[in-house]
Amino acid sequence: MFDLTRRGFAALLAGAAAAWPLGARAQQAAAPLVGFLHGGTSDGAAHQATNFHHGLQQIGYVEGRDVTIEYRWAEGHYDRLPALARDLVGHRPAVIAATGGLASALAAKAASKDIPIVFLMGDDPVKFGLVTSLNRPGGNLTGVSFLAPALEAKRVELLRELVPTAGTIAVLVNPNSPGAEGRLRDVREAAGLLATGSGAWPTAVLDGTST
Repeated sequence: MFDLTRRGFAALLAGAAAAWPLGARAQQAAAPLVGFLHGGTSDGAAHQATNFHHGLQQIGYVEGRDVTIEYRWAEGHYDRLPALARDLVGHRPAVIAATGGLASALAAKAASKDIPIVFLMGDDPVKFGLVTSLNRPGGNLTGVSFLAPALEAKRVELLRELVPTAGTIAVLVNPNSPGAEGRLRDVREAAGLLATGSGAWPTAVLDGTST
């Protein structure tokens, strides 16, 4: 599944670059510039960067030969993403890969209305206004979403099967993530629904947070 996502994301990226105005492509013919924006650290997301490179190579783009990549890492501080996105836009890349979740995509969208942006995230891009619809994104953004919030109820259900007598469950989220509140709400609702059929399952959820 991850390999398929990697190839699909890279293909979207290549397609977005190909859609860049002819004049801009001509100016960058030697080595088109790609912006890589991520909310985490280069060490923590090294596997994502590696897979990103592999995906590009599969469609004929090798860093340093066919394409130049400018990296920007927020190191877990999502408040830095808007400035990092604006900095990337200042370099006039052919396309921006907004990876590492919703916050990166929102920052990239706010920074440019014309540079093609390809996102990789778990949240619903329609809900947060990144695209008009899943079938017809519109605007300058497109990408891949795992629609992870839809899985929260399933995760809670699996936890119940694994530990049916648990009195409390903890949820680890980054409180600065734009989607954190929604995910916590989904977990609470899922736990509440399960508790309706069994007094052994907690109706309250402890919200553990991490930065």
